[in-house]
Amino acid sequence: MKKFLVIFFVLMMSNSWASFIYIPMNDDNQKNHLKAYGIVYFALQSGLKAKWLLNYEGGSFLIENNPIIENECKIRGVSYEMTSDAKASIILQQIASPSSNQEAVTLEKAPKIAVYSPKDKMPWDDAVTLVLTYAEIPFDVIYDKEVLADKLLLYEWLHLHHEDFTGQYGRFYGSYRSAPWYIEGKRNSEKLARELGYTKVSKEKLDVSLKIRDYVIGGGFMFAMCSATDSFDISLAAEGVDIAEAMFDGDPAEPNYQSKIDFTKTFAFKNFILEPNPVIYEFSSIDMTRKRRIPRTSDYFHLIEFSAKWDPIPTMLTQNHTQLVKGFMGQTTSFDRNAVKSNVLVLAENKVNREARYIHGTKGKGMFTFYGGHDPEDYSHRVGDPKTELDLHPNSPGYRLILNNVLFPAAKKKKQKT
Repeated sequence: MKKFLVIFFVLMMSNSWASFIYIPMNDDNQKNHLKAYGIVYFALQSGLKAKWLLNYEGGSFLIENNPIIENECKIRGVSYEMTSDAKASIILQQIASPSSNQEAVTLEKAPKIAVYSPKDKMPWDDAVTLVLTYAEIPFDVIYDKEVLADKLLLYEWLHLHHEDFTGQYGRFYGSYRSAPWYIEGKRNSEKLARELGYTKVSKEKLDVSLKIRDYVIGGGFMFAMCSATDSFDISLAAEGVDIAEAMFDGDPAEPNYQSKIDFTKTFAFKNFILEPNPVIYEFSSIDMTRKRRIPRTSDYFHLIEFSAKWDPIPTMLTQNHTQLVKGFMGQTTSFDRNAVKSNVLVLAENKVNREARYIHGTKGKGMFTFYGGHDPEDYSHRVGDPKTELDLHPNSPGYRLILNNVLFPAAKKKKQKT
């Protein structure tokens, strides 16, 4: 009986000393990196405090102790440790050392998330929607009606689904113009444009692009992958210029449209050449898909290391348990370095091929991140392929980069060191 009381007392004392839940994010100690982000988001939703330990064991998290969070970790299969005040203090002191390239960033509030996506089912899946669902991070699906009605103001973070903001229906005409899904998608887009008072889809998409631009300038966070990256910038640069051929909008593109492109209006790209042939599955010279010559077995890109204390924003966006990430294709796979503006940060690159895979910049009071490729765990995802089952890839480095962006707006804002 006495022995039982001693054990009970020790257990009670150890539990009272455990003031934090530590979620490791290194390669060895985390069973499910992707669901770990969902745990942090859930903790913030619940009003708990959290810290993001940049460059510490793969970008680990320290969450205020709460039985609900511990239980969620068990249910979702996320590795965690109960950590005392004393141990947490030692970790934070180590991170604060001027000699360490580490930083502890306070996460304050779970951002409200919107995914810009068409309501009709298209024959491909969106990596961001997949990983948000898998990580159990809630989001709202919005589209053109909501954007044009200024509903973006309700959200802190916006993702642009695989999209064509130029009104050329993804440049699928050459290969899929007879496919039922293409015909139906075009019909639905034209119907929506008419309902919203537009004579052309391209004009409607331009106004959507301008609303998204204003959302970012006003302080919003915008993330895009694949064709939503370059087609968004092309739409802005071609404002007032008809670049769509007759099969897209009923009349020919205007003569010499390339000379009328205004690169000062774009977020990320400059000096690109638009693809004039409408049957070619490409928007412009921004994308490296047709130019790259990399065997799949050696297709990797590496994350650039930043100073956690001096450059916390790019450091947050590149947190991972590996610096080397498997490459993957998309309609827009990667970005030609020559087309990236000098004020835009390259977060990940393939130096051999001179291509940027992952970039970040500011616009007004807001920020944007562009990530090339379609699905980090499906190398050449094609139209009609089955969706990726993330239960098979719970530690995906490529998907982690998406989730870094989801938590990034939750970080406590502080002045950048200069």
